[in-house]
Amino acid sequence: MKLMKTLALSASIALASGPLFAAQQPLDRIAAIVNNDVVMLSEVEQRIASVKAQIRARDGVLPPDEILKEQVLERLVMESIQLQMGERAGIRIDDQTLNETMARIAERNNMSLTQFKETLEADGISYTQAREQVRRDLTINRIRQARVNDRIHISEQEVRNFEFSEEGQYQLSADYRLTHILVPLPEAPSPAQIATAQQTAGEIYQKLQEGANFEQLALTYSSGRSALEGGDLGWRKADQLPSLFAKQAKQMKVGDIARPMRTASGFHIIKLADVRGDNTLIQRQYDVRHILIKPNEIRRDEDARRLAAQLYSRIEAGEDFADLARAHSDDTGSALNGGRLDWVNPDDLVPEFQQVMKDTPHFVVSEPFKSQYGWHILEVLGERSRDMSVAVKENRIRNILHERKFEEEVELWLREIRDDTFVELKI
Repeated sequence: MKLMKTLALSASIALASGPLFAAQQPLDRIAAIVNNDVVMLSEVEQRIASVKAQIRARDGVLPPDEILKEQVLERLVMESIQLQMGERAGIRIDDQTLNETMARIAERNNMSLTQFKETLEADGISYTQAREQVRRDLTINRIRQARVNDRIHISEQEVRNFEFSEEGQYQLSADYRLTHILVPLPEAPSPAQIATAQQTAGEIYQKLQEGANFEQLALTYSSGRSALEGGDLGWRKADQLPSLFAKQAKQMKVGDIARPMRTASGFHIIKLADVRGDNTLIQRQYDVRHILIKPNEIRRDEDARRLAAQLYSRIEAGEDFADLARAHSDDTGSALNGGRLDWVNPDDLVPEFQQVMKDTPHFVVSEPFKSQYGWHILEVLGERSRDMSVAVKENRIRNILHERKFEEEVELWLREIRDDTFVELKI
């Protein structure tokens, strides 16, 4: 495996440049002073070697050495500035986060972490240095997020303009993920060949209706180009699908399998594996109130449970829920409102609370139960279904606009911090 291929394994999280994994060489002299940090000449040379390897691997044209050295040095200076900012801000990438990130990099490249390590070592690359480069990249990412996000403001008018633009209409349209089986026909099929292919397609469809695995049948029977991927066509907009597929997909629900459809190439069976970007969302909401009793330095968990049980008994005896919530609940946000959380989405609540809320009949006070926050008593006052489509669409638009503005603001921010930093180039 070429060095470039190995370097590319971490490209998905490298934010400042291609990672430098080559073995550390003896430090010779300072290439640049950056505030309280230095960039060594050996770092520059190693990064140049890495960049050259990547350019050669994609058959690119190498720039003159002096220009390449200037670009690499500037990139290392910018990395140093951001890492120093991250250190001053107290940003620390703990080992658990780093280990999980390395595992995800390996997984994205269809490797176990052990295989990833072996691949690096086989190319003469230190896993330890690879890991530290990823730590640097994660630190830079966090400081950029922290400093740049506050600079981004998206107005309501920008949201509306994007929503009604031609581009916005396209971006907000649904993406479909289809899996596909093709039972082929020759170029000029005879009636017998058509009948045979139709019968085969019908038999496959029947097996699927009986619960057979679509991907396995695609591998076994399909002549489509995606057969080796289990028939997976990937994510596509409707206009990127064959018109027959697009028309059918719009009428399907996730998991549906369409009856065989004939085209000139044969009989097609499609399954709607997933849909994303469909803004329709009906959310079930609950009007609920609760009393929370938290353990603390003075109150043990058993004492909190006992108090919750006492309050439950008092409510059962006829005392007012709201009055007891105001007097005793440790959820200061809802206590003043008689414990009322108003209308909440179940997904916004911890699992224990969510489950009890769903299982408790309306206007019946639940027995005390425990969550990560302490002991609760709750009462459901009502339910409703709310169309969240507008909120979902607006959130998608804001995310799209934020991502665009983020890249622009990063460039401006980098120029600003470069101008505000003491940098002395030594080469």
